[in-house]
Amino acid sequence: MASDRLVCRECHRVNDPDSDTCDSCNSSSLTEDWAGYVVIAHPEDSEIATEMQVTEPGAYALKVR
Repeated sequence: MASDRLVCRECHRVNDPDSDTCDSCNSSSLTEDWAGYVVIAHPEDSEIATEMQVTEPGAYALKVR
C-alpha cells in the first residue's frame, strides 16, 4: 500500500518502507509525511514530470513535508 511507503524529501521518489536511502538519489532524508501520488511512465513526454523536474520513470509524491 502506498501510504506505508517512505518518500525522499529531495526528489519526492516513493520508496519501500524498509529503505534506508532513496533508490533514485541515494539521499537518507526519507519521510512518512507526504500526500498525493503520481506514477510517471514517460518523463520526457510529461508536463507533470517537467514541472516536478523528474527525469526517471517511477512513483512520486506530490507534496512532501
